[in-house]
Amino acid sequence: MNAPLIRLQINGCTVEARAGTSVAAAIAQHSLIFRRSTTGQPRAAFCGMGVCFECRVAIDGIGQRRACMVPVREGMQVSCDD
Repeated sequence: MNAPLIRLQINGCTVEARAGTSVAAAIAQHSLIFRRSTTGQPRAAFCGMGVCFECRVAIDGIGQRRACMVPVREGMQVSCDD
């Protein structure tokens, strides 16, 4: 059975992801960059289980959230520029 599609905003763009998907997976699914290093290189999720902190984003205005630990929900606002 397929989980329903959830709509959320990532960096101002509306995207869809299946219910139960992590925010990190939704970002990766849409080929978006989490953030950039101090040298400008793109960064992405590394461990996928909340240990490495490479997937930090702002969710609904709260910064430094680990995207791999948060499931998507309808209307969520995600900013990868955190």
